[in-house]
Amino acid sequence: MSHDGGRRWALDPVMMMLAALAVAVGLTWLLPSGEYQRKGASETAPVIPGTYQELPKELGWAALIPPPPKRGEEGGKAAKEERVAKPVTAVPPVSPAAIVTTIPAGLVKSSALISMILLLGGMFGVLRASGALDAGIERLLALTGGRVGIVTPVVMIAISAGSTFLGLISEYLLIIPIVMALAERMGRSRMYGFAMLTLAAKVGYLASVTNPVALLIAQSVVGVPVFSGVGFRAAIWGVMLAIAIAVVLRLGRDGVAGSDTHSAPRLPARQLAVLLTVGVTVLLLIWGSAEWGWRDAQFASLFVTAGIVIGIAADMTPRAGAQAFVEGMRSMMLAALLIGMARGVELVLREGRILDTIISWASHHTGHLPTLVVAPLVMLFEMFLTLLIPSTSAKAALSIPILGPIGAAAGVSGQTTVLAFLLGNGLMNMFAPTSGMLLAYLATAGIPYGQWFRFVLPIFGLLTLLSVGALLIAVATGY
Repeated sequence: MSHDGGRRWALDPVMMMLAALAVAVGLTWLLPSGEYQRKGASETAPVIPGTYQELPKELGWAALIPPPPKRGEEGGKAAKEERVAKPVTAVPPVSPAAIVTTIPAGLVKSSALISMILLLGGMFGVLRASGALDAGIERLLALTGGRVGIVTPVVMIAISAGSTFLGLISEYLLIIPIVMALAERMGRSRMYGFAMLTLAAKVGYLASVTNPVALLIAQSVVGVPVFSGVGFRAAIWGVMLAIAIAVVLRLGRDGVAGSDTHSAPRLPARQLAVLLTVGVTVLLLIWGSAEWGWRDAQFASLFVTAGIVIGIAADMTPRAGAQAFVEGMRSMMLAALLIGMARGVELVLREGRILDTIISWASHHTGHLPTLVVAPLVMLFEMFLTLLIPSTSAKAALSIPILGPIGAAAGVSGQTTVLAFLLGNGLMNMFAPTSGMLLAYLATAGIPYGQWFRFVLPIFGLLTLLSVGALLIAVATGY
């Protein structure tokens, strides 16, 4: 196949998301609709086991026509109140028109995250224009002698520790350009830099030693102390992180020339001030998330503030700073679109009321299997569910109340059920095409999805086998 032909059939992320939306719409026509009762009015509230009820499906030509928008905040608050007051008795499949109409709805639902990503891009536009990023990386490599064998493990351990202990994932969008530039200065490929960050972050989230995002919901539902079972998860993290570091170190050069890492001058005061601003921003990001409950809206405000301070520290004119900020935002437009489209897939599945049906089907077919089989099956089911719902917290609220009792009936402890949930969630999020955050990572780094998929697939296979082995050990030892 010619080079042009290869590019013609390359995996385009926008087309992939359109295909995912089409598949989601098709499933609402093929699968029966149903729902569990929930411990609250929200769709993401924990389900009540044993309350699943199938709902009649209204098939017909009328279902091909998209319904008119509901009154009251575009159908938002009014629709929720109507659902609580008047239970749903019949569900039509989702109209094929939702393939396009759900995209703006997904953008609206993800508006806080999209705003954060766009304004993060603006901050980085100012940072790149200041020249401090390149100078700082050159100085770092001068101090370390540019030794890849030292820089790579240190960076990956630090990143992975943030995700496994604190649950950092979206926050790492902030440092993707830094790590990419660092890899290029070491004479490595862009894929090397992307893998250095992404594998470290994903492996950390997979193990979730004390990750509050995953553990606060999952462990509470199954009735085990929150943050318990740390030792075994820490061992899994150590083994998998060592494998990830080895894989990245073996990743070959692509012909990029390394810089002279022994002649970088000391940084001027202005560039030091810029880099200090970036460091303070990272610390505020972590502290605000952990201690003050900051989320996307607060992060976005922080990035705007940091962009202004960076421009002042770099002695940029207001016009130049504003232009750099807008240019940086433009670079994140694809990431913003992909996040909205990924959220649209979940909206389609929820509108068609088939997520609960999938959960009910899984519980029915795993209830009486041997203990050693149930734990890996729970992991595999969570991997499948991650394609439909990339959000860790939403998936925990939906699936753990059902899978926990199933595991207990088969002799699988609550701790092991949580571990199966964590492993399945983390493994699939390494390359799930419906993961808006992964697509945002790729768009920020300028890495095609197909290139990342081909790179990560063998690693995914190896880590999946190790995860199955870890679950068998957990069952055998009564973890």
